[in-house]
Amino acid sequence: MEFNRSSLAYPEHFEKYISLVKNEDLNTILEMQAKQMEKLFASIPEDKWMYKYQENKWTIKEVIQHISDAERVFSYRGFAFSRKDPNTLPGFDENEYSINSNANNKSPEDLINDLFAVRKSTETLFNGFTSDQLKVVGKASTYQMSVNAMGYLIAGHAAHHINILKERYGI
Repeated sequence: MEFNRSSLAYPEHFEKYISLVKNEDLNTILEMQAKQMEKLFASIPEDKWMYKYQENKWTIKEVIQHISDAERVFSYRGFAFSRKDPNTLPGFDENEYSINSNANNKSPEDLINDLFAVRKSTETLFNGFTSDQLKVVGKASTYQMSVNAMGYLIAGHAAHHINILKERYGI
């Protein structure tokens, strides 16, 4: 699927994520990003996984769990929209999800394996959509969004947190 910004339907508040995605094929982006994350996570020293750059911020483990959690939610939304689910899908509170994720008690290996399992599923899901399915618009929380925009949101959201890990966590 080629990136075509004019074919993406999404609310303005997601622009900060989608703007981080280059004009490339989504599956290529997702695969390249997985390789980038693999290298980045391999560089994290064992004693830094519980690091927070500020008191009320997430640990590195919690950031990785959040990327997985959000990708699961966004993938499900893309899936439901593609099937023309008439229901408004619920929103999610990422902070509540983080509090209840148990991320800090998981091993780095388990967190990374989970993220890459989710990513592989995302790649397979979006690769299987037809061009007509990618154009379908559904509603989640209070906004409408197209299936293809949901895919680029997944990539952009992960890119956003990769940048935060580099800039604020120093990895």
